Amino acid sequence: MIEVYGLSKNYGQVKAVNDVSFTVGQDQVLGFLGPNGAGKTTIMKILTGFHFPTEGTALVDGISVQDFPVEVKKRIGYLPESVPLYGDLTVDEYLSFIADARLIPAEKRRQAVDAGLDACGLRRYRSRKIETLSRGYKQRTGLAQAILHDPPILILDEPTTGLDPNQIIEIRSLIKELGKRKTVILSTHILQEVEAVCSQVLIINEGRIAAQGAPEEIAGAMKGGDTWELVLKGADAASIGEKLTRMGQGLAPAGAEDLGQGTVRLSFFVPDSEAAGGEGTGGENSGGERIFDWAVAENLKILQMNRKKVSLEDIFVGLTKDQPPGEGASV
Repeated sequence: MIEVYGLSKNYGQVKAVNDVSFTVGQDQVLGFLGPNGAGKTTIMKILTGFHFPTEGTALVDGISVQDFPVEVKKRIGYLPESVPLYGDLTVDEYLSFIADARLIPAEKRRQAVDAGLDACGLRRYRSRKIETLSRGYKQRTGLAQAILHDPPILILDEPTTGLDPNQIIEIRSLIKELGKRKTVILSTHILQEVEAVCSQVLIINEGRIAAQGAPEEIAGAMKGGDTWELVLKGADAASIGEKLTRMGQGLAPAGAEDLGQGTVRLSFFVPDSEAAGGEGTGGENSGGERIFDWAVAENLKILQMNRKKVSLEDIFVGLTKDQPPGEGASV
């Protein structure tokens, strides 16, 4: 549905977007994740035809944004960070005005407005002036205008900014539901937002793509192995690291904490060459199996054993903190 190749955008001497390429398929929810000023909004404005790129190509449903911006806008529903609402209009009046601006035929206008009200849970509020609505229902009204012409693609820029926790949950649920039948690009710097609604992630830093793919794919590309944590009984902190080292290379003790009463908490790292298995290693959990077998052989009781996943927060910090431009992971 969306194809971007070598996209760059300059504002004078500032390069806001630098050689960005990605694709988004049908019925996918792509999360644009990045710190403030990373270039997310600029890319969205290019995709919606409000800005033209300095270099590169952007295609929406096979149509060039640069050559046919009006045709592109017919296929996109856009919710900017600052929702363009008219407070002195009722919700119904505002959506009717948007339907007119979208050139929806007069005989289909009421049906389109009703569908937008229903999709965004606004039918009870259709006669309310927008200025009297809560921030959450103003966001719902903004979403309703974005989907009024039933576009196949939605582009949403920071849709939950300024909302309270209950309103955030409501808007996320609505976006997730819309993502079942539309292609959605969601820009945010909130990590939980991406984890809650997105199937694919594109992390942007300093105008470049730092990583892209499903969250678990990016985690696999970054971590280089698995971190395990055990609580063992019957060992002392002074000797456990040495005992673990005897198992040979590939298992790196990361720390041991004496919890008292003969109990130790142990952390260790298993590189990909061990964790992924291979000839004679016993499969992808071979690192954990070796630790288990070692503990049994040492007459240690395993009270807890957990494989620690790399979180999206770990990924984000690792890719955007003090990273030289142009370096990153891609899967």
